[in-house]
Amino acid sequence: MSQPSKKLYQKLQKQYSRRINLDLKRIKRALEKLNYPENQLENVINIIGSDGKNSVLTSLKYFLEANNQKVNTFTSPHLYDVRQRFWLGNKFISLKEIKKYKKKIEQTKQKLTLFELLTCIYILAAAKTDSNSYNLIESGLLFKKDSTNLWSYPLAQIVTNINYQHQEWVTPKTIGEICRQKVGSLSENTKIYMGKQKPKTLKIIKNILKKNPSTKVLYGSWKIINKNKRKYYKDDNNLIELNSKFINSDGLWENVSLAIKVALDLGVNIKIIKKTLPKIQFEGRVQFIKGNLTKNLKKTRVLVDGCHSDASTKNLARYLKKFKIPVYGIWGSLKNKNPDQLIKNFKGIFKKVVTIKIPNEPSAVSSFDLYKIAKKNSFLTIESKDIKDALKKISTKENKLIVIFGSLYLAGYVLSIN
Repeated sequence: MSQPSKKLYQKLQKQYSRRINLDLKRIKRALEKLNYPENQLENVINIIGSDGKNSVLTSLKYFLEANNQKVNTFTSPHLYDVRQRFWLGNKFISLKEIKKYKKKIEQTKQKLTLFELLTCIYILAAAKTDSNSYNLIESGLLFKKDSTNLWSYPLAQIVTNINYQHQEWVTPKTIGEICRQKVGSLSENTKIYMGKQKPKTLKIIKNILKKNPSTKVLYGSWKIINKNKRKYYKDDNNLIELNSKFINSDGLWENVSLAIKVALDLGVNIKIIKKTLPKIQFEGRVQFIKGNLTKNLKKTRVLVDGCHSDASTKNLARYLKKFKIPVYGIWGSLKNKNPDQLIKNFKGIFKKVVTIKIPNEPSAVSSFDLYKIAKKNSFLTIESKDIKDALKKISTKENKLIVIFGSLYLAGYVLSIN
């Protein structure tokens, strides 16, 4: 992160509460005083779910832009620069614009959370772009009272994989209640795309949406098939080979396939999709990196993945099983991500786990506590003071893979110093 961007975000964190406070009243009052700028946004597409929102949004952005469409995006969290949250047609927002819109929002005298402020900044900035732009908006926590749940007539709403995350924010703490919070408030005047779900979860979702009159497009009307050791997207009319040196896991391909279905329905030509697929890249999602951190490592590949849920850690674990060389893990986690449960998904994969505390994150688990968790689960484990120290401790001469995993905040930090 650039120093000016870092200082601005630190200032925002001090001035606005980072505490999650699910309530639409505050942001709606602020937007009312700003003369309803959200109504100026056309072609709004909400992306909702537990895992895969960012990769679906990113893939769809690639396809639409390759089709010469203007696209604005709002994503959360950013990996290493607050400007990454706001893509406006052909560029990221500037720090000057963030400050300008922040000042305008503060004139409403409404007390907002940090995420609500950032949502308002996006809306004001996007309202100034081409009126025909697509607006791809990633939801935050859940959706029912999330500050991105503002449009009654979105062009589409895309639901990615829903799983047992964020149970601390629902009562009762069940997958059924999580589904209700995420899909129970979907628009009744849109087209709903439902990504691949576990059978039990899909059954719950179908029941919740039974009375919702919106058009529903479910996984199964398109799917991924394997044929002659190759992977394909398939629907009733199209067969597209899925091939890219940048996309490295089955879970990511499921997300890309969901974006392909939406793009095709939006009129993107299949030839454009085929041509664009090899160009798609996801930062911090099963990503191999080269740079300052890796330049002195011999016979070593370094992979970064921000996985922090049961589904995403299992996805990474499946991918790592393909490697025939030793695999080492560098692990950081937040306290609310159930690290004791998630590390179990890597049993039999890591030759050694090095634990670190994620820098500048108050809710990060200490390296010592992660060490104890890994040790308890029978991993060969050592503790480290920071990422450079961790890499040094496993900088052996053997041909190997080092995986830095456990949090998007850790992934963002690694990418920023690399």
